[in-house]
Amino acid sequence: MPNPFKKTVDKEQPYAVYTNGDFFWKVLSTSHMPASERKNSYARWFCFVTSSMCPDGEYGDTYAADVQQYGRLVQCTPEWQDHYG
Repeated sequence: MPNPFKKTVDKEQPYAVYTNGDFFWKVLSTSHMPASERKNSYARWFCFVTSSMCPDGEYGDTYAADVQQYGRLVQCTPEWQDHYG
């Protein structure tokens, strides 16, 4: 099965949104299959991130483990929920 989140989507329709305080991570694509991320602490997600330090937001890669550890899932697609919910 191919990676269901490999294709980069628009920041207005992300696969998922995580938050922690004033940080918001909008997940736009992933570099690995969801199942293989558990074994790879360097798995990356391409995100659009906003915070009080950068209210206009920035695009970039971030470690999936960091977002999952520090963020709280607040919105996602049904497919994302199946893999990460």
